[in-house]
Amino acid sequence: MLRIGLTGGIGAGKSTVSRILGDLGAVVVDADLIAREVVEPGTPGLAALAAEFGPEILQPDGRLDRPALAAKAFGDEAARGRLNGILHPLIGARTAELVDAAPSDSVVLQDIPLLVEGRMGAAFNLVVVVYVDAEERVRRLVELRGMPEADARARISSQASDDQRRAAADVWLDNSGPQGALDSTVKALWDRLRQYADNVANSVVVRAAPVLAPADPDWAEQGRRLVERVAFVCGGDAVRVDHIGSTAVPGLDAKDVIDIQVTVSDLAVADALADRLAQAGFPRVPDVTADDPKPAYGIGGEADPSLWDKRFHAGADPGRPANIHVRVDGWPGQRFALVFRDWLRADAEARDEYLEIKRGAAAAAVGEPDVRVATELYVDAKTPWFDDAYHRAMRWAEDTGHTV
Repeated sequence: MLRIGLTGGIGAGKSTVSRILGDLGAVVVDADLIAREVVEPGTPGLAALAAEFGPEILQPDGRLDRPALAAKAFGDEAARGRLNGILHPLIGARTAELVDAAPSDSVVLQDIPLLVEGRMGAAFNLVVVVYVDAEERVRRLVELRGMPEADARARISSQASDDQRRAAADVWLDNSGPQGALDSTVKALWDRLRQYADNVANSVVVRAAPVLAPADPDWAEQGRRLVERVAFVCGGDAVRVDHIGSTAVPGLDAKDVIDIQVTVSDLAVADALADRLAQAGFPRVPDVTADDPKPAYGIGGEADPSLWDKRFHAGADPGRPANIHVRVDGWPGQRFALVFRDWLRADAEARDEYLEIKRGAAAAAVGEPDVRVATELYVDAKTPWFDDAYHRAMRWAEDTGHTV
């Protein structure tokens, strides 16, 4: 099952995106609809709200008077906290029932207005944010929904900022255009989601060709979100989770692949994480079981080659290739991945030198149509440089007192 979180500010048009994806085949779980369901007359939720905010929030027929509740709850932080304390557990329990009832091969779309405020992003395979600027949302709420402008602005100000939503977004959908302008973009997103779900179901990983892309400032945020997602999946079984590799070095051109390292206490834990990582969208690549020792064993290697063993997973999302390296705490491969990243961040000359090595390696793979073979050519071309780079990075860490 693929779980997608959909969010956006009030008036941004989440319902439009939800409707299109639902029509295309997604199982839609709408938090707003659930929020209404749990406060229907006769429910414990409605009784709890009346007890907390007073009987004046009820209509004469016993139904919830939503404007009256909004007037009491949305203009005050403490009151909003009490409201959420009542509703969130009820909404969460009903949501879990609906998600559990969905077919195992579904793309489940959870429409959650307060996903960002609740810091729920790590629980989803992807987070989709629908964006419209605040003034346009005010206009839509006033003109199309008949909401008083003061209420519209209060509701908007009580929610996450655009910057906070952008930081949480794996997919950013700008819905500022006229009606229907976003439809083709949403349909293209569905193609990605359906392929992602099929890849997860069949343990298919997405491998990117060894082509260097210009350094992208967004790689850091993409890495942060993947770190949070993987850490959520691993829980206490991970000692730490880090963004490593070239995309973790600002200003360095790289393959457009996010590398994540999961540090574990031993390989038995790494094996125990395999199913969880696969279900989260990172199937295991069973034929990769170790890093090449650095320096090469037999020419001055400093450790038993078995200490370079690891487990390797890769992302199934066709829109975001990712590698997950699961390594044992304190083993040379685990430590080198962190030291090497930090050395390149700190030493501009080493960073420029490595970029030239990468360019030469990418050139060695040009023209090879098989991505797997091209990647092997790319890696083989870089490998000799690492024998010396390993010692240089470790000396840098020792000389500077750098710890990881």
